[in-house]
Amino acid sequence: MADQSLAEQIKSEIQSMQSSLRDLQSSARLTDIRDRVEDLGRSVTVLDQRVASLRERGYAFEKDLESRSGDYARAWAKIEPGLKARIDREAQQLEIALRPLETQLAQLTGAPASPRVLQPRVTRLKTQVETLEGRVKGAEDSIRGEYDQFQSDVSQLESHLDKLEWTLTELSEATFSLLATESPIMAVKAVWAKGAKQAKGDPEGVLYLTDQRILFEQKEKVATKKVLFVATQKELVQELLWEVPVVLVDEAKSRKDGFLNKDDYLELSFDSRAPMDQVNLHIWQRGDEWVSLVQRARDGEFDTNRVIPISEEVLAKVRNAPTKCPSCGGAINQPILRGMDSVICEYCGDVIRI
Repeated sequence: MADQSLAEQIKSEIQSMQSSLRDLQSSARLTDIRDRVEDLGRSVTVLDQRVASLRERGYAFEKDLESRSGDYARAWAKIEPGLKARIDREAQQLEIALRPLETQLAQLTGAPASPRVLQPRVTRLKTQVETLEGRVKGAEDSIRGEYDQFQSDVSQLESHLDKLEWTLTELSEATFSLLATESPIMAVKAVWAKGAKQAKGDPEGVLYLTDQRILFEQKEKVATKKVLFVATQKELVQELLWEVPVVLVDEAKSRKDGFLNKDDYLELSFDSRAPMDQVNLHIWQRGDEWVSLVQRARDGEFDTNRVIPISEEVLAKVRNAPTKCPSCGGAINQPILRGMDSVICEYCGDVIRI
């Protein structure tokens, strides 16, 4: 009875090693790490194309994007040949080490010996298989260590480009237009929480930041027909709900909320000249990053890093804009933004040409 139980155990262990060796036949070729290196190479080669596309679509800032993408391409051209050569070398050595194990396993599966005779051979082979699995992992970790930091740097740039591409796509579908020379900085999926916390029914949409304004556009599918509380028909509701000149942002703060404090919120307080005192937004990017973006836009920092310059004529028009209403003499308190042709006097209602 004991021999029968041992025989079943030996059979199970052999089957397990057969599965392990099949996996090793693939992993010993370092297929996974080879594919990762190929994917990284493809990502690097299209960085310059992605940056060029952003410029064509109107992204005017971060003049170092071209040089960064070019630097990565040149660095990869130096790294890649050595990586591929090492992968080939390591894979060859691993496959050589694998062959004796395949032979031993074939001998075990066809061996007529008793379970007690087979047991030490199975145990020894199992140890050898585990050792080779460790060698494969060690080789992968070592090779990955040669380009980990480079991949991390490229991934950060890719993530940034992803956000900018999404911003420009959303902007192309927006119901509002940018002012002349106004340039987008970033957009993010957002919910305008009208109370202290987000509640059902709060408008969902997109928060936009440009070098001149911060805007929230509702963009969501709203149920128009329900059956037993289940929406059976929806329509897209899309409209600009508010806009504020970015220079009227008094303070920007971020906070965490929601389940396990995983949700990011952006709180904006405005100057008294703004149409509202403050807004609270649940955003789908890091709140602290948006605080920095808003502050930099308010302080005009992005204009110092422009690829597409603003003409002196446009800047002079803003500098020389009237400060009083020619009809009633009332002070013009609202900010004059580039691209504005007129403002309405808050005292007499006259249209003041700029």
